[in-house]
Amino acid sequence: MAGKPESVGRAQAGAQAGGESVAQSPWFERGARAGLISRGAVYIIIGVLAVKLAIGEGGETTSQQQALAEIAQQPFGKTLLFITAIGLAGYAIWRLVRAGIGHGPEASDSTFERIGGLVSGIGYLLLCIAAVKIIIGSGGGGGSEAASKTTGGVLGWTGGVYIVGIAGAATIFEGLDQGYKGITKKFLEKSKTGEMSHTMQTWFTRIGVFGHLARMVVFVLIGYFLVKAAIDFNPDAAISLDGALAKLAQADYGPYLLGVVAFGLIGFGLYSLLDARYRKV
Repeated sequence: MAGKPESVGRAQAGAQAGGESVAQSPWFERGARAGLISRGAVYIIIGVLAVKLAIGEGGETTSQQQALAEIAQQPFGKTLLFITAIGLAGYAIWRLVRAGIGHGPEASDSTFERIGGLVSGIGYLLLCIAAVKIIIGSGGGGGSEAASKTTGGVLGWTGGVYIVGIAGAATIFEGLDQGYKGITKKFLEKSKTGEMSHTMQTWFTRIGVFGHLARMVVFVLIGYFLVKAAIDFNPDAAISLDGALAKLAQADYGPYLLGVVAFGLIGFGLYSLLDARYRKV
């Protein structure tokens, strides 16, 4: 019995040492930066499709999974998607390792940031898996229909109402945090602003603010409808990213609201591309 805590301690120390070794690897930084490029590409595709819908040129709102399917439909799409999947895997590993050890080679994370990194890492790992499934021809789509099915399954669990409600509240909180980072420009603390020219820093800041505020709107909408699904015990009320954009399109002045948010999502995608160069990993 006395040996158990010791073995657990050794296992924890070994895991910590392994995480430290990964964090100091040059491939860790390369994977993180490749992942930021992949994230940027996905958000730009989502934003462009939403802009087309807002200005009445066809198209449809889309989720992150559907954006991956859009990549696959382009010339050399499977190759592009394979590269994107590698980037997403690198991003997920970066976030998960940072969540585990609390820092990378260039920056450290608070407890709250580590929790956020864990959630983000899992989310992007699932997105990477979705990309792989599209490549091998066994998946795609996703979006609000999938969100409703997932929510319906969780609502059937013991305590499922609370799980869905907490998930919705957490998503709203994440959205508000995105807005806070945008308004206060706190995201700049994670960037190498000293390596930017004055012009680059000005545009990097503007694009980052706009993009974070757009993400706030989308996250808050998704969270609100998750909470509503829990309160009403109605899985059909749950939505994903595509559903949140569709709700904007259906509101008063919807095309204008959707257009602003869509350009904001494109802005966040551009911010991610720039962040791949200037992020403190």
